[in-house]
Amino acid sequence: MFYVYLEKGLEMRKWVLSGILASEETYLSHLEALLLPMKPLKAAATTSQPVLTSQQIETIFFKVPELYEIHKEFYDGLFPRVQQWSHQQRVGDLFQKLASQLGVYRAFVDNYEVAMETAEKCCQANAQFAEISEVMSWYLFLMFLRLFFFTALLYKPVDRVTRSTLVLHDLLKHTPVSHPDHPLLQDALRISQNFLSSINEEITPRRQSMTVKKGEHRQLLKDSFMVELVEGARKLRHVFLFTDLFLCAKLKKQIGGKSQQYDCKWYIPLTDLSFQMVDESEAVPNIPLVPDEELDAMKIKISQIKNDIQREKRANKGSKVIERLKKKLSEQESLLLLMSPNMAFRVHNRNGKSYTFLISSDYERAEWRENIREQQKKCDFSLTSVELQMLTNSCVKLQTVHNIPLTINKEDDESPGLYGFLNVIVHSATGFKQSSNLYCTLEVDSFGYFVNKAKTRVYRDTTEPNWNEEFEIELEGSQTLRILCYEKCYNKTKLTKEDGESTDRIMGKGQIQLDPQALQDKDWQRTVISMNGVEVKLSVKFTSREFSLKRMPSRKQTGVFGVKIAIVTKRERSKVPYIVRQCVEEIERRGMEEVGIYRVSGVATDIQALKAAFDVNNKDVSVMMSEMDVNAIAGTLKLYFRELPEPLFTDELYPNFAEGIALSDPVAKESCMLNLLLSLPEPNLVTFLFLLDHLKRVAERESVNKMSLHNLATVFGPTLLRPSEKDSKIPANPTQPITMTDSWSLEVMSQVQVLLYFLQLETIPTPDSKRQSILFSTEV
Repeated sequence: MFYVYLEKGLEMRKWVLSGILASEETYLSHLEALLLPMKPLKAAATTSQPVLTSQQIETIFFKVPELYEIHKEFYDGLFPRVQQWSHQQRVGDLFQKLASQLGVYRAFVDNYEVAMETAEKCCQANAQFAEISEVMSWYLFLMFLRLFFFTALLYKPVDRVTRSTLVLHDLLKHTPVSHPDHPLLQDALRISQNFLSSINEEITPRRQSMTVKKGEHRQLLKDSFMVELVEGARKLRHVFLFTDLFLCAKLKKQIGGKSQQYDCKWYIPLTDLSFQMVDESEAVPNIPLVPDEELDAMKIKISQIKNDIQREKRANKGSKVIERLKKKLSEQESLLLLMSPNMAFRVHNRNGKSYTFLISSDYERAEWRENIREQQKKCDFSLTSVELQMLTNSCVKLQTVHNIPLTINKEDDESPGLYGFLNVIVHSATGFKQSSNLYCTLEVDSFGYFVNKAKTRVYRDTTEPNWNEEFEIELEGSQTLRILCYEKCYNKTKLTKEDGESTDRIMGKGQIQLDPQALQDKDWQRTVISMNGVEVKLSVKFTSREFSLKRMPSRKQTGVFGVKIAIVTKRERSKVPYIVRQCVEEIERRGMEEVGIYRVSGVATDIQALKAAFDVNNKDVSVMMSEMDVNAIAGTLKLYFRELPEPLFTDELYPNFAEGIALSDPVAKESCMLNLLLSLPEPNLVTFLFLLDHLKRVAERESVNKMSLHNLATVFGPTLLRPSEKDSKIPANPTQPITMTDSWSLEVMSQVQVLLYFLQLETIPTPDSKRQSILFSTEV
């Protein structure tokens, strides 16, 4: 086993080095682009009409030729060694030599700000163009025009140091300690890290600022990809918040290897920016919604492409195949990011124009508002058209968010996030200055955007709420847990609505990173989240996918929730289990218009209390239910089906349902699926049809409760169809990490599709027609 691991690590060295070669080629091309105008500019400097003086040329191109020679030598030395690869091949000496020449980078960094200022001043010399074109060759004139986009390339050498250090980390990770390269790479990494730490404090403010007319610095405070609603259509934008303005840009398509460029769509000075009040103007425009099944189809494609990438990597196929797959992956991820958000965020220019963005969470919307309002207290504004063009060009080097989508498009997908269930107990909060009606919501990220997953009850008239409520939250590649604390506003005239949002006021917000290593321990972990002077106490516990996907039958001999479900006794064959009837009746009485019914988590302690009451056939269970939050009742119903010894669709028939839903011919599919349904034991069939009718009635209120047939199928599909442990396709070895690209994801999608198929059928034969049915042949 150790030998196999060693072999795999040595093979990974080759792939890491191949990536370094490709990266060096790109970097050398950037340096060549920087050097291209230098020779003709130097020649022109000796004429009577120089474009730039010799001193300006020396300042702008300082140490760039030396950097090019250093990396050309490194590339020429590394290329033949990778081409003639063997596990004994040594490359450490090349990296050690490269690290020893970082003094050239030191000189470049020290001169960087002066070089930038000089280049920008030269870019503004538009008046010289007419004279220059008459006395210079067109080639030289075009080279001079390149200077207008030159400042973005100037940052490349600075950025290269950081990337090289990260690459050394990867290479060292896959180099055995016994390999001769190991000490040389360690030395190179040490030198690089020391150099990086010495210049980091200087680089950051330089990168995030640019000089404006008054000698002040326009700094980038925040940037993000966002979806803008333009005439009813969704458009992907990159939004930049500077110290004095809010700028919306579009990333231009790269053609013929040209460097990345932005096109400014519009901007608002912060002195003129306000947040549109819905009560003061027209209503928020209708948001074009994308059907949930389309979003799920995108997720399936993303899952399949990731699986293909991993397979190609294991097969050691060429990098071109992997690059093509990565391009497809990026396209699908970008499309999902574009189509997912549905929460309006509006900004208004006092000159009359309003703009609408769509974002995924209240947390994100509040964060943008806070940052803008804070900066408005201290900003001044001045911007010419030339400065606007320069600022837009500078966005390439200023941007801090590079990937689309923000959390899932990674170069190395070794940390894909957590899959499974996160139990969260919201204990209490302190730090409120006056008594209020307080509640919290929980959000987690999924496929690059955040989703609201749970909500506590409202704790009335207090400065120290003690919720002590537990929630079970499903994670899909999640990396962050967010919590928002609200003041419930019962007097609707007290607050003015913005962007069509709830009138409830955000009192504080915070987040924690979901560290896979820290959450491996199955015990509860307590934490405190600080937010605007408020502290919220939480406990979290994680159950990984390989355990959460297993069906966990009830341990009680008396049955599940006091009901033996074979599904029910022979004497009760025609009856639906008491627990199912009670929960459905209560939900239909007061939960049909509850937003997110069956999707939003109920309080875990309430669910367990209801379960205990049903277990002992407590006669007061209906009274208990009438006093509980409706989400806890919905959670109890889901838990009941999850704890059945085998799924409602039975272990025996489950593989047939999975095969039937995959049939492409609609007539054959209907024949197969209905025959399989009517083959269920009669108690199972009666219970399923009862539940099916209920779920259809829930979906009829979709405009209010936001639960479509597809949403309901997503919630109930795995619960009703997930096979027992002995029949599950889940990997048996829990030490193997399970990601979205494994077979279980497609299995879960199949379970969702089976239930959705029956939900979408207009009519289903009743159990009475089961034995007389000759309409549906078993032949497919």
